[in-house]
Amino acid sequence: MTGAAEMAETTGMTGTTLLVIAKEPVPGRVKTRLTPPFTPAEAAALAEASLADTLAAVAATPAARRVLVLDGRPGPWLPPGIEVVPQCAGTLDLRLAAAFGVCTGPALLIGMDTPQVTPELLEVDWSAYDAWFGPAADGGFWALGLAVPDPALLRGVPMSVPETGAVQYERLRAAGLRTGRLPVLRDVDTAEDARAVAAGAPAGAFAARLAGITGPVSR
Repeated sequence: MTGAAEMAETTGMTGTTLLVIAKEPVPGRVKTRLTPPFTPAEAAALAEASLADTLAAVAATPAARRVLVLDGRPGPWLPPGIEVVPQCAGTLDLRLAAAFGVCTGPALLIGMDTPQVTPELLEVDWSAYDAWFGPAADGGFWALGLAVPDPALLRGVPMSVPETGAVQYERLRAAGLRTGRLPVLRDVDTAEDARAVAAGAPAGAFAARLAGITGPVSR
């Protein structure tokens, strides 16, 4: 915790790095749990729209840096002003840890699975907290922020299991970090998730892409 409060007081969001960890939306490599009912190409199209919405929210949020930590190659869905760095090899906990390793000041990391995210959700206040935690409805987490990035806080956390979020949150608390909580959001993993997220954010690219595949989504 040494220096966390002091750094937060002098940086604010303009001193924050926003990190997005993502896979290139290639059929058969992304959102495989959407298949069926969607084809691999449709699942990849939904993943691309989800990533586009996420990056648009990041681009509209005040930040010192905006970094896409990417498994694959960037495409036309990448807006200007966002750096791209490759993901490291290894399990997800190691890849998340390495993402924080590229930061020297406050950093907030999100995934590509919550296209309903908004700049308002990403504008966290570092003056009162050393860390921010955004729980996901499936037991994981959609956002993790650290005023002083420490990759060790993520290494060894079991990923993609129902207790992922609880274990990660306890890591933050056990480290003595004052931890703020963001609202619970729903990841897009299944067709049911896709419909629910699109209904909650009908103006986004994700909702439009889903409607183009299945027809309009009822709210």
